[in-house]
Formats: sequence, structure tokens, C-alpha cells
Amino acid sequence: MSEKMRTLTEPFKIKMVEPLKMTTEAYRKEALEKAGYNPFLLRSDDVFIDLLTDSGTGAMSDKQWSGIMLGDESYAGARSWVHLEKVVKDLTGMEFILPTHQGRAAERILYSILGGSDKTFISNTHFDTTRANIEYTGAQAIDIVCREAEDVEADSPFKGNIDLEKLVQIIEEKGAENIAAVVMTVTNNSSGGQPVSMENMKAVRKICDKYHVMMVIDGCRIAENSFFVQQREANFSDKSCKEIAQEMLNLGDAFVMSAKKDGMVNMGGLLTVKDEALSVKCKNLLIISEGFTTYGGLSGRDMEALAIGLVEVFDEDYLNYRIKSTTYLGQKLKEKGIPVVWPIGGHAVYIDAKKLYNQIPVDQYPGQALVIDLYIQGGIRSVEVGSVMFGKYDSAGKLIPAANELVRLAIPRRVYTQSHIDYVLDIFDDILEMKDQKKGYEITYEPEFLRHFTANFKPIK
Repeated sequence: MSEKMRTLTEPFKIKMVEPLKMTTEAYRKEALEKAGYNPFLLRSDDVFIDLLTDSGTGAMSDKQWSGIMLGDESYAGARSWVHLEKVVKDLTGMEFILPTHQGRAAERILYSILGGSDKTFISNTHFDTTRANIEYTGAQAIDIVCREAEDVEADSPFKGNIDLEKLVQIIEEKGAENIAAVVMTVTNNSSGGQPVSMENMKAVRKICDKYHVMMVIDGCRIAENSFFVQQREANFSDKSCKEIAQEMLNLGDAFVMSAKKDGMVNMGGLLTVKDEALSVKCKNLLIISEGFTTYGGLSGRDMEALAIGLVEVFDEDYLNYRIKSTTYLGQKLKEKGIPVVWPIGGHAVYIDAKKLYNQIPVDQYPGQALVIDLYIQGGIRSVEVGSVMFGKYDSAGKLIPAANELVRLAIPRRVYTQSHIDYVLDIFDDILEMKDQKKGYEITYEPEFLRHFTANFKPIK
């Protein structure tokens, strides 16, 4: 007899609460105008449901908070470092472990060593900080996500995969000696939070071995990706998510992690490598910019919490809840007629703003328009993942748009309940009612790199 379907419930109970501020639509309009119509520049007190990012915004467990009290703040060789090093070595199978204050610090260290004006990095999809750190060195960053990802609504199990044919083609065109690394992002954040299959990862490893190219795994959501592999890849249904993660990470030559995601902490990052000579170069940069090799910009309590988080994240009940609760939001939005990237990823729901706001041209940023409307209507903060984040300009100053105009609703770990998510769904009813009346935005200020963080906008009238 099959198990009866039950209401999806959180596999934890609440021990502490943080009040949320209720605001009016008039208040939110004024706050947004002061912030240059950029939700990144809003004060958190003015946000009701914060889905801007799942990075560092999760709730830590009782064991993690207990670990914080046990943190050893010794400058060198702290007990908390020994604990973290043991957990990370067990997970990655890599010998050389460097802690950093967050993921982009690990990226800056590794890619400033590997990069340069004559180098090319190839990825299923580089995320924003990854691309920025690579391009800052003068190197080129090329994305070649699999063909299945081109149709955002197609139901395919591993739309985060890299295109293997294109990978070989680019390596041969550029010359293997000019390829700094192949960077595999798991899950593939910018491509809708879609997972990468073990089969695809192993094929990439073979190609890298053939051409003697380095393989880097950007695995800040490695646990979520492992759950998808367990559920969707036949040969791994009997393996635990941790065993799958260990097998996948062992394929890489280096591992970069923003621990603020599947590390289950509010601050932290990791860089691990297999090659000793490379580790020495990385450690030299770590000491210059982050701190000594056994803390790297983290306090002892941070390392203690991270060591515990990297174990807790592979709890099968937690991962089942994490993936299914995100799917709940995406499924319900799809039922309402909201165009979403399908299937739903692990950490976020991605909305196709170009299709939803089809009257707004891409150079007027339909994704940013939706982000703004969600805040005005319901105090919901989200983020544009489209031509604001990834668009570039040609020599004449004309926008070269991103491949997709998406809006990401990123779900913080262990923070919001079912009723919060149902509230988000209610706000989308308002969005549907008024969507045909909406107009776009233009940029009034932007920096050279990572413009989405600090750009200012104004409505087009």
C-alpha cells in the first residue's frame, strides 16, 4: 500500500522568532524611490518577505549555535580549524583546505592565479561574482549550458549540464594551453538553479584529462545537487546524498564554495585544491588578503558552525523538505499561469519576466520591472537575473541582452514557513491582474563591474 500524501511540513520546530515589519504600499513606494528602484539598496527593515538571496540568510540550528560557544579563537591551529579541516577533507577528498570569509574571496584567490589576458574559462554557467573575478584578470568567461536549457519550460532532469560538444570545440579552437579551467557550477544558479548530472560531470572529467585542462567545481549547493542526482539518476538511487557529493567532488581538481549556501552558515567560504604547488600560491594570497591559513578571514566560532553545517546539510529529511518546499512555490505559480523555469531548481524559483511582461522590451529590463512590482505590491524582495545582471554593451553603447530575462525568488534555508510562501502566491494574483499595464525602467547610474548591486533606475513614462 503506497504512503498517503501529507501536507508538506518543516522537519524542525521554531525556538526563536524575529519580528517582521508590516508596511503600506505608499511607504514601500517612497522607500523604493529613495533606493534608486534597486531592492539591493533597501533597508532590510523595510522588507517583509526577503527572497533576494539564499546566501547567508538561513537560520542556524541549535547545534550550530552551541558550537559557536565552543569556538576556539586562537590565531593559529585552533581546535575549530582542526574540526573544519577534518569535515572538509572527508567531504571533498582534497588535501589542501583554505578557509575564506566568503565564496567570492575564494574565487578571487584561485582565478587571479589561473587567469590573465590570454586565458579562457569555460563553464556550464558562470555566476555573477565568478564572471567578475575572472574578467577582472583580463580573462574571457564563456558559458555553454546544455541545449535542453534553451527552452526554459521544457521538463528535463538535468538542465544545468554543460554542452560537451561545445566544450571540446572551444578547447580545440582556443588551444588547451590557453584554457585556464572548466568551471562546473552545481547547481547551475544562473540557469534556473538546475542540477548537473553525475554522468555529465564524469564526461567533463574525461575531456579535461584528455586535454590536460583543470576542472574546478563551484559547489556552493552541492548537497541540493546531490539530492537531485539521487532522485533522478538511476545508478544513484541507493546512495546517500553525502556519498554522491563525495563522489562528485572527487572528480574536481579544485573546489570553490560559498559556505553561506549549503554550508548552512551566515558567513564563510572554502577553497580546496589537490595540487600542492597550486595550494602554496593560494596560501600566499590568502595570508595577504584574508588571514592566516588556519582561519582565513573567519573567526573560530564561524568555523565551528560551518563544520557542523556541512554535516547537517546532508540530512535526508532536511533535503527532501528543502527541495519539495521550493517546488511547492514553483508548482503553484505555474498553476496560476506564471511562466517559470521548469523543472523547479533546488534553492529558488525563476520567473520568465520577458514572457510575463511581454510588452516591455529587453532594453527596458522587464525583470527589474517585476522585481520592483513584487516589492511595491507585497514587500517581497527578489532579484533580477537577466540583462541588468548579465547584459553588456557593444562598441556603440547598445545593450547586448542576456540569454534570458529572469527573476529569482531565492528561499532562505529554515527561515520561512508555508504561510509565508502562500502569501507570496497571493501577491502574484495582484501581479497577474496588472501585468499588461506595466512599463519598463532605464539605468541612471551603473558601476563597471557587478552593476546590479548598486545601479540606480528610473521608471520610463
